[in-house]
Amino acid sequence: MKVIVTTRSGRELIKGGIDIGDSATVADLQEAIHKRTKKYYPSRQRLTLPLPSGLKERPTVLNPQKNLKDYADGNKDELTVAFKDLGPQVKYSTLFFWEYLGPLIIFPIFYHYPIYKLFGYNEKRVMHPAQTYAMYYWCFHYFKRIMETFFVHRFSHATSPISNVFRNCAYYWTFGAWVAYFVNHPKYTPVDDLQMKIGFAFGLLCQVSNFYCHILLRNLRGPGGSGGYQIPRGFLFNIVTCANYTTEIYQWLGFNIATQTIAGYVFMVVAASIMTNWGLAKHRRLKKIFNGEDGRPKYPRRWVILPPFL
Repeated sequence: MKVIVTTRSGRELIKGGIDIGDSATVADLQEAIHKRTKKYYPSRQRLTLPLPSGLKERPTVLNPQKNLKDYADGNKDELTVAFKDLGPQVKYSTLFFWEYLGPLIIFPIFYHYPIYKLFGYNEKRVMHPAQTYAMYYWCFHYFKRIMETFFVHRFSHATSPISNVFRNCAYYWTFGAWVAYFVNHPKYTPVDDLQMKIGFAFGLLCQVSNFYCHILLRNLRGPGGSGGYQIPRGFLFNIVTCANYTTEIYQWLGFNIATQTIAGYVFMVVAASIMTNWGLAKHRRLKKIFNGEDGRPKYPRRWVILPPFL
């Protein structure tokens, strides 16, 4: 089979095309493109079926595991595919490690070291129990996230654009420094002891629940993120589509009940807004896939992300 690889402008990426075996997969084609171009390694490639001129539908993205013949549409001798360069890529585990490492390091720096002298506070600090518990709680959360990244999560996509490393690090590191600054401030006024204990206890329960939600999600995917979409079931997933986001948001609610800073609540609201958009998109996608037609089960009625509100 001959495969003609064109750019989105219609120019041939590889002159004369690529001759490849009849049993070759899309992944084999990506490797062949890499050998001919060197620059475009497989995770940097996005291959689609070309759309007729003027048509604005979304093109069909080629699945690396599928045979090229599945896309030939009756013509077994030649196939034309459109190539898009996704730019430099990094593994998702690398992306998550760096975005979580910043807050994990920044918070203890504000807690342990005389950072506030740089802001004109030279008097001796008296650390309240709430500040100490907040530091342990915060570090436990981000240490848990890093461990989940390497030992629990299975990603549906192997890589992410390298630009996301800078964007995500800016988000997590900036908010981490902002929250840490106010929680560890020399003039910080703690809440009463009962409120602090209730907040941290509720938040810790949500952290443990969040970990269990990630275990359940891991079991929905095969190695390498294979397995396609499935209806998540068990534990909180029986009532909430995105129980992992739910527990993530409510664990920050517990943290803020215990610490009471404006920066902490702003961080929670921004994070909740982002996860709500993700949750709504996932809920719509699952309802569309599992619509009860053609032998597929019908997606059950559930809260999306924030029971009892959404």
